[in-house]
Amino acid sequence: MSETTTSRTTASKSAAAIDAAKARGGAALVGYLPVGFPDVATSVRAAKTLVSAGAEVIELGFPYSDPGMDGEVIQRATQAALDGGTRTADVLRAVEQVAQTGAAVLVMTYWNPVYHYGVDRFARDLASAGGAGLITPDLIPDEAAEWIAASDAHDLDRVFLVAPSSTDARLRMTSEACRGFVYAASTMGVTGARTSVDTHARGLVERTRAAGAERVCVGLGVSTGAQAAEIAEYADGVIVGSAFVRTLAREDGDVEAGLRDLAALGEQLAAGAHGALPDRSA
Repeated sequence: MSETTTSRTTASKSAAAIDAAKARGGAALVGYLPVGFPDVATSVRAAKTLVSAGAEVIELGFPYSDPGMDGEVIQRATQAALDGGTRTADVLRAVEQVAQTGAAVLVMTYWNPVYHYGVDRFARDLASAGGAGLITPDLIPDEAAEWIAASDAHDLDRVFLVAPSSTDARLRMTSEACRGFVYAASTMGVTGARTSVDTHARGLVERTRAAGAERVCVGLGVSTGAQAAEIAEYADGVIVGSAFVRTLAREDGDVEAGLRDLAALGEQLAAGAHGALPDRSA
């Protein structure tokens, strides 16, 4: 048995959060917000607001200058964070502060910033801050040997993405490589809230589970409690990003109102994910 394998003694934080939500009879709510938007302190408050609203897992976005998968809403927010001077140290401090709530805190990041910081160094500092692990949208398992070794050594989750176009072989490889959950991108293309959730999502979850995944969370496009409830019927977690960022990004710049609106939306989406929406059919 390898040294890195024997060092993995801590249970996955995101898996534990998802399993706790399932034990209560629903799916987990996974909320994404970029660190540094509209400023670092407010982004931390916003993430804590989502935890208070019912999110079990928080994705803190690492601002990046070339966010190829992100839609316009998130691109504008991350660019504003970069313009405001948000850097790696800010992301790690944000992780530490949000992790104190008890939520599982993952960093959503493109690979380049981690590579330039130093893969093992980033893993060590993320673990020290109380982070659960990384979601890496542009890193595939067959090119992730260094990250897999570092995440094993520091007991961190690694979340890779699958899409409707993924082959069965790719689904198996990804499911085996993930620790925590598999991120199922329900649509082809960039992120962004949609009026309906892509019909490929259910089939993708079924195929990913058949490929060996223990937990599959669905993201890209969720913006309402009803959509969250729909996804919770077949997925282990509901991932919401653009809808939260758009809500926080008020044109009038009223931060307190943005946080109140964020809390209300978070509660609605948590109710949907947790199976607690009012029955309107009666």
